[in-house]
Amino acid sequence: MKRRLTALLLPLVLLAGACTTAPAEEPTPAEPRRNTRPSPFAACAALTVPPASAAPAPVGPGGPELPELTLPCFTGGDPVALRDVRGPAVVNLWASWCPPCRKELPAFQRLSERADGRLQVIGVNTRDSRDAAQSIGEDFGVRFPVLFDQGESLRRALNRNAVPLTVLVGADGRVRHVDTSGALDDARLAALVREHLGVLVTP
Repeated sequence: MKRRLTALLLPLVLLAGACTTAPAEEPTPAEPRRNTRPSPFAACAALTVPPASAAPAPVGPGGPELPELTLPCFTGGDPVALRDVRGPAVVNLWASWCPPCRKELPAFQRLSERADGRLQVIGVNTRDSRDAAQSIGEDFGVRFPVLFDQGESLRRALNRNAVPLTVLVGADGRVRHVDTSGALDDARLAALVREHLGVLVTP
């Protein structure tokens, strides 16, 4: 009888002992998946160099400087300090999940082509995933430089609540206008650039 009781209790004792032992080491997690597709966006190194044919700074009182933030470039390389960006420049905050952003992105790409070195067009992808942003860039043929701001630090520093958001920066590095009117088309972009940056671009 005692032998039978011992035989029944032994597995329970062993099981109880296993619950008090240190857990086995966790397996080392695999390397995070890297995006092997080439980025559609341009590199960011040129953002700190004035555009080749930059227009002079507009006459009149300037606004504040861009916030004192440093953001990574979507394509890699050195991060970019926003206050080192050389204007005139059009900075567009966008996200793949934002329908008005998707609607206006092709107009910003056309602006970058039509500006012909007189201003810089810069994207800031905000609160987004890299894969989603890359897919939008590929789908819409976006090739201008893009900074990555997953934490929305620029939007918050500008004290704005939504995207799309477009910031026009003069050759003096001062913010000349912040537009929150929604999706911009070619004509509206050309008008804003002419009025606030003194650059004539044919829509």
